[in-house]
Amino acid sequence: MLNVTLLGSGGGMPIPNRHLSTMVLNYKGRQILIDCGEGSQVAIRKNHSGFKSIDIICITHFHGDHIFGLPGLLSTMGNSGREKSITIIGPTGLKKIMKGLLSLVSYLPYDIKLVEISRSKLSLKIKSGILQVERNNNSRQADIILSTLELDHSSICLGYSFNISRNPKFHPEKAMALNIPKEYWSRLQSGKEVLYKDKIYKPNMVLGKERKGIKLSYITDTRPIKEIIDFIQESNLFICEGTYGDNEDIEKAEKNKHMTFKEAAELANNGNIKELLLTHFSTAMNNPELYKENASNIFKNTIIGCDGYNKVLTYE
Repeated sequence: MLNVTLLGSGGGMPIPNRHLSTMVLNYKGRQILIDCGEGSQVAIRKNHSGFKSIDIICITHFHGDHIFGLPGLLSTMGNSGREKSITIIGPTGLKKIMKGLLSLVSYLPYDIKLVEISRSKLSLKIKSGILQVERNNNSRQADIILSTLELDHSSICLGYSFNISRNPKFHPEKAMALNIPKEYWSRLQSGKEVLYKDKIYKPNMVLGKERKGIKLSYITDTRPIKEIIDFIQESNLFICEGTYGDNEDIEKAEKNKHMTFKEAAELANNGNIKELLLTHFSTAMNNPELYKENASNIFKNTIIGCDGYNKVLTYE
């Protein structure tokens, strides 16, 4: 189960009724924050998301509306009593950017681990009560597989997808038929081999077919490049920027390297996804709902995001 909360749905600058585009994912009580524009702390407080359980922050790119909230957030996490390390993931150049931002923070009681990536996969696994990052993509050993895609924006920008794998169904009758003691069942169920009475028992001897997990994809600040379609394939939820709702704003979208509602919906339609959640709205668009048909006429299951929008993704 994955709990998704859209903390902010705006782009460019925060306005009185809209925080900047920021997302928090809650998995087994631990949190992943995607981007951190100015005012993100207020949005976190409003939605009661909490600061202590944020273990990983994924930065899409280094424009201010996506990173200017980091110094304040990191300071608040320290003041909240956090001592365990936190990991920040972002494009090439992250270390240089963070050096500048952290010069504003005098002291933090925890370590910050920086991970620069372009097109890559990382394993996220809960260890010692926090989500930690490993550089492998072994889904049997990971809670979440994080994948990235380099997008087409005015600065280097990453799209993210999160895959929560689901173990095949365990068949106790198969284990009993093989006379495997119950104390070994959980090990086999987690995909590990068992040595018992000089014989090796493999997981496929007691497990069923592979089962579909949960996939969430997050794409913002980009033109609609064809690589996105493969990247978001079969996502349960596709969160995508919709900076411009009006189809007539296509020239602005092309100039500023953003998307219209229509373009986001076309990606969703070609990506075999279940639901599209639009976000990152221009400050000039006071009521994004007015333009919903520009997307829903192409992709029916379109949701117009708003600050505080929450959705729980579960296994089918």
